Amino acid sequence: MDVDFVFRIAGIGIVVTVIGQVLSRAGRDDIAMLATLSGLVVVLTMVVSMISGFFADIRGMFAL
Repeated sequence: MDVDFVFRIAGIGIVVTVIGQVLSRAGRDDIAMLATLSGLVVVLTMVVSMISGFFADIRGMFAL
């Protein structure tokens, strides 16, 4: 696991949190929820691609 990957996820989390707080204080709770969900989808996509690469490496290692 690369440290850069963890920093990317943390950066996305910070940005999404700030956007959510700003929108929430502006009274746009519905848009804040959509911003939070979109941040979650982006992070989950990154994690799934990393796990996919991991399983591809395991397959290559054992020649399956």
